Amino acid sequence: MKEYLFQLPDQFLLESGEVLAGAHVAYRTWGQLNATRDNVVWVCHALTANADVVDWWPGLFGEGHFFDPADWFIVCANILGSCYGSTCPLDSDPATGLGRFQRFPLLTIRDLVAAHEALRQELGLTYIHTLIGGSMGGQQALEWAVSQPDVFNHLVVIATSARHSAWGIAFNEAQRLAIEADATYHDNQPGSGDAGLAAARAVALLSYRGYDAYAATQTDPDDSRLRDFRASSYQRYQGNKLVARFDAYSYVALTRAMDSHHLGRGRGGVAAALASIRARTLVLGITSDVLFPLVEQRTIAQGIPGAVYGELDSSFGHDGFLLETLKITHALEAFYAAELAGD
Repeated sequence: MKEYLFQLPDQFLLESGEVLAGAHVAYRTWGQLNATRDNVVWVCHALTANADVVDWWPGLFGEGHFFDPADWFIVCANILGSCYGSTCPLDSDPATGLGRFQRFPLLTIRDLVAAHEALRQELGLTYIHTLIGGSMGGQQALEWAVSQPDVFNHLVVIATSARHSAWGIAFNEAQRLAIEADATYHDNQPGSGDAGLAAARAVALLSYRGYDAYAATQTDPDDSRLRDFRASSYQRYQGNKLVARFDAYSYVALTRAMDSHHLGRGRGGVAAALASIRARTLVLGITSDVLFPLVEQRTIAQGIPGAVYGELDSSFGHDGFLLETLKITHALEAFYAAELAGD
């Protein structure tokens, strides 16, 4: 694995019309380009992940797994706005020398993809064998496949959408309200808003899992308990766990970017945008996903010419896209069966 930093054009124009000055993108690569430069796999990560895909998607990426660096040249870039190395709200504005915090400009999914595209061109990758992403990563992958239809041979999207739903936006707004209710968030200092971020994560978890998952793992065996329930402790633990590794200002910026996702904006609608995708596409939904339900996956698959649709039977809810790597592997093996047979 190798780590790099890519400097974007100094005046990086955003979809909103604002300019993000002095921006950079952190990214990592694994493996080597083959002689024909046709073994590239590009991964788009989700909301609070980072460029280290082998760490957060184990079982799918890494030695001995489906996307093995011995066979593939794997690229994963940290998205703009994230606090894992790319330009984010904590970074200084070159014009003032001060952190931007709440003054960080509005990012959209298209802006995140524009940064990916600039990096792709910098790397000289004219052809990408597979573009893959789940959740917010799937939103980026779809947007990129629409905006650059001739670049990608295969597209794999899991538990995502062609347009972020009112349901998803409502969940994100509830999380931002929790952050904004933390008075320290308005101090515009590193570490501010941590209590609000913990509460936001607790809200998010309700959409990532579901009734059955909580019933199976968080039901108390002690029938006499009156407080301090296992489910309560779990929510607090997960909130504090995110606070230890993430930032409230980045969380606000990236949930707003997710809300902006709309493949059909300015393109004649979602159906027209999906129909323009030329990559051979695999769309996977998760049976218990309440955040990105199966109806959204079917819409994507039905709209992309020749797309293959599959369902992952899982009790893990939306988080199944990270946890059900064996089932995802089986789906990928079937999807690539013709190619694999020809190797």
